[in-house]
Amino acid sequence: MSFLVDPQDAHFWIALALVVFIILLWRAKVPRMVTRALDDAGARVQAQLDEAARLRDEARVLLSQITLQREDSERAASEMLRTAQDDAERLRAEAVIELEADIRRRRLLAERRIAIAGAQAAAEVKSAAAEMAADVAQLVLANRIAQTSSDPFVDAGLTTLAQRLS
Repeated sequence: MSFLVDPQDAHFWIALALVVFIILLWRAKVPRMVTRALDDAGARVQAQLDEAARLRDEARVLLSQITLQREDSERAASEMLRTAQDDAERLRAEAVIELEADIRRRRLLAERRIAIAGAQAAAEVKSAAAEMAADVAQLVLANRIAQTSSDPFVDAGLTTLAQRLS
């Protein structure tokens, strides 16, 4: 370290310039500005870390809320599905019962219509038979009257009818 005492040495002047430079920096309050800048930067970083921690906490809360909502939604959906299946089964059972009742009603109605149609057909047959019998009887009577001038049965029937009417 002999260069620090010899003004002829270049290292002496470099060391002296360095000391003067450091003193000037210290007098210009550069260390305080650097410290303040570092403190400000540290405060900004700390604020960002605090904000990140706050956001992380909010994200955790939101995640837990969303998880609860999803579970509630899944429960509600499964309940709605069960209810819909129960309703569908109930409606199917009701439809089967209504269909059976409708089939019974239609069968009874068809049986009634068949019975009415049978009765009408029987009545028509009886009517036609009666008309035919009347026509045959008329022909038979017309033939008898044409063959004889008087029929003892007709005369007796007319006499009886006249007595009753009088």
